[in-house]
Amino acid sequence: MGYTDYLKNSLRPLRLYALDAGYGAAELAAEGEALDALSAALDDAEREASPLTATGEGLTALEALLPYRPAASTLADRRQALAALLRVDDCSFTPEALNATLSGCGIAAAAEETGTPRQVRVRFPGVRGTPPSFAALQLRIEALLPCHLGVEYALVFPTWSELERWFPTWSAFETAKLSWAGLEAYGG
Repeated sequence: MGYTDYLKNSLRPLRLYALDAGYGAAELAAEGEALDALSAALDDAEREASPLTATGEGLTALEALLPYRPAASTLADRRQALAALLRVDDCSFTPEALNATLSGCGIAAAAEETGTPRQVRVRFPGVRGTPPSFAALQLRIEALLPCHLGVEYALVFPTWSELERWFPTWSAFETAKLSWAGLEAYGG
């Protein structure tokens, strides 16, 4: 039911107005349309005000306040990354909180405990070899993680057995025409 019907139903018991025809009906229809438009605009504003329900401009506006764009490929991941950034405080030292902060700041990395006190290992899931712009990533990660933590990076490179399996002969390797970086990132 729109606001036009709401206004008519509110005034109908008074029996003073022509609600279905004439100027009064046209005026109520115009007012009802304006109220419907206002209601839709307020619904949009309410939805976009929370990072957990926003779908567009609310997320974009929130991301504009941050120095880095979250590392997220889907709308749900984008919402969760922004919510994680909003939860960051001086007690966010658990592995889950550290990972939420990294992904929220646009870094597709995972931090894990090493077993050594005050030491974390950072991996780059799905990336073989050295990630692009690794030096810049290091600076960002070390600026985000608490300064009392030592950071070691776990990069994935091909093993000899993988290379032997992928390239059983020297000519198979030469045919691939890989650069050193291409060889490091090669996945078979």
